[in-house]
Amino acid sequence: MKKIYKNKWRKQEHTVGTAKRDYSRQIAFLNRYSILFHALLSCMLVFIIEICSRRSLVDACVFLGSHAFAFLFNALIIFFTLSVVYLFRRRMLMRIIISCVWLLLGIINGCVLSQRVTPFGYTDLKCISDLLTMTNTQYFTKTQEICVVILLSILVIFLVVLALKGPKFQGHPHKIRAVFFCAGMGVFMSFATTMAHSSEQMASYFANIAQGYSDYGFVYGFSSSVMDRGMNKPDDYSESTIKAITQSVAQAKEDASSYTVAKSDQIVSDSVNKQQPNVICVLLESFMDPTEINFMELSKDPIPNFRALSDNFTSGYLTVPVVGAGTANSEFEVLTGMNLRFFGTGEYPYKTILKETNCESIASDLSKQGYGTHVVHNNGGNFYSRTNAFSQFGFDTFISKEMMNIQEYTPLGSWPTDDILIGETKKALDSTPDRSDFVYTITVQGHGSYPDEKVIQNPEITVSGAESEEKNNQWEYYVNQIHEVDKFIKNLTDMLSERDENTILVLFGDHLPTMGLTDEDLKSGDIFKTKYATWNNFGLEQKDADLAAYQLLAYTTEQAGIHEGTIFTYHQAEEYDTDNEQYQSNLENLQYDILYGERYCYDGKDLYPASDLQMGVDQTHLKHYRKNTDGSLSIFGDHFTNWSRIYINDEKISTTFVSDKELLLSADHASDLANGDILKVCQVGSSNTIFRTTENSLIYYGAQDDSMQTQSE
Repeated sequence: MKKIYKNKWRKQEHTVGTAKRDYSRQIAFLNRYSILFHALLSCMLVFIIEICSRRSLVDACVFLGSHAFAFLFNALIIFFTLSVVYLFRRRMLMRIIISCVWLLLGIINGCVLSQRVTPFGYTDLKCISDLLTMTNTQYFTKTQEICVVILLSILVIFLVVLALKGPKFQGHPHKIRAVFFCAGMGVFMSFATTMAHSSEQMASYFANIAQGYSDYGFVYGFSSSVMDRGMNKPDDYSESTIKAITQSVAQAKEDASSYTVAKSDQIVSDSVNKQQPNVICVLLESFMDPTEINFMELSKDPIPNFRALSDNFTSGYLTVPVVGAGTANSEFEVLTGMNLRFFGTGEYPYKTILKETNCESIASDLSKQGYGTHVVHNNGGNFYSRTNAFSQFGFDTFISKEMMNIQEYTPLGSWPTDDILIGETKKALDSTPDRSDFVYTITVQGHGSYPDEKVIQNPEITVSGAESEEKNNQWEYYVNQIHEVDKFIKNLTDMLSERDENTILVLFGDHLPTMGLTDEDLKSGDIFKTKYATWNNFGLEQKDADLAAYQLLAYTTEQAGIHEGTIFTYHQAEEYDTDNEQYQSNLENLQYDILYGERYCYDGKDLYPASDLQMGVDQTHLKHYRKNTDGSLSIFGDHFTNWSRIYINDEKISTTFVSDKELLLSADHASDLANGDILKVCQVGSSNTIFRTTENSLIYYGAQDDSMQTQSE
């Protein structure tokens, strides 16, 4: 028996030993032919990534066949990143980590493209905090969040085990040779990229980012967004170049001002001399004219009010820099007059340069003319880092959703309806009774995503003509939400008409909805074209024009007789000729000078510092508290919202919103109160950002009713 057991043990030991030797031979083979292995691995990864990004095996094969050079260039980029494994002994671990990173990026891109048209870029990594604010919505569900966390946790555990138990390179490390190899690959990549650009095999700039990723591959597109950020210094940038531009603009501004005053009808100049007109600019989220879609059949016109404005006031097509998503970039162009084309691939200036640099905008320009400047938006103040951006732009106030008593939501419950913005825009105008105002209002009701099942059982407008019932359901939901936005437009113009103030209103769509539209689907023939319309109550002449987003407010304010600002007066002087190379070259120089250069246009001074942005125009005030029979504590005051939180001695406590005049502290928390505790209320945004605190606080003195004990803040 012992002999049998011993022979069995020896056989098992021999089998294990053989397996180890085979495994060692495989590792040795991979090490010996690692460069060839890396080349094959790179090609395989590119192909898998393209399947994930395009969500189609067939499309990935088409890309390989029709864009072979681009496919190989993508593989070369991955091959370059794999070269770093030679700097480590745990080469298998590093290969797997690098491969997993690329695969994860490709998977993320596929997920992103299922929700929007714009592919995943480096700057999107800076928007992760914004994505987390949308958890448990149609846009990003709680289930998806849990699945992502579980899968990433499994991957991390696997990598940790591999790091502890995985094989190490047993040969001589040749570290100096490895360093030279990596450096050589870097030089070769730089040379290859330059040659690919000069031969036009690979594009150095994507006018259409989605098309660029499609033509040149995700790996190259994403890498471009990593390497190509900010603005490159123009070849002719200098103090003399900037001075020549600004002097020319100054002369044009002087001539334009003289012409305005000399106009015989005096419509514009009289309004300017008495009081400059209010300027209301409204961004309509994902807004378009559905009748512009060739295949769509509608039971009636969904946007009669917007169409009436287009027929009777200045309007036209608006070329925007994004499709399906990227509201902040259309917003950036409109508010600054700057062309996003001069920035890196897929860049969001809100998340990059504006994090550290102030920027002249329509708000800071009109502030110089005595305007009050305000933002109104029924979404979070931190979304797209807007609170920071609007401060850098010089706005006075920002009424975000945290300051609003929002009660109505879209049928899916994903986004607030836009009616609340009418009253909030009026509040902004009323907050500066002796001044003209610029109000920038941002809607959200048209925001995606759109359900492929029927949600609205008796829609006001029915839709047909799409490729499937699911698509018809999506379009029907979208069209009916846009119809509600159109009603908001009518209510907004009615409110403005009732005010005894000269006002010009500008409405524009920030981008087309995320519905997979192509140029061929549209009457305009361009998925980067939305529409804008205006309204005024003081007799401005209708002057229809097709514009770029960065020209919109320059064109509008010029009609109102306003000539102010470095960039805006430049557009006015150059007559909005987007196809003129000199026009674009000068604009690029001005943009670079203001954001990255020496600010020669300001004589090197900081003329437009960031503002001390005030959140909201209603100051929340505490009145008294009441101990309830169930042990809870009610706090009474004014202007509470769903984002009001009770703080006890500067510690945030779970709070129940009852109404705009009452908040509730649970019995458990109320029982912890002690005499002398200080109660206050803060308006709290994402990441526990305190946007505003009550101007006074209450001092707790036990269970007495209707305490009026307050402490001034």
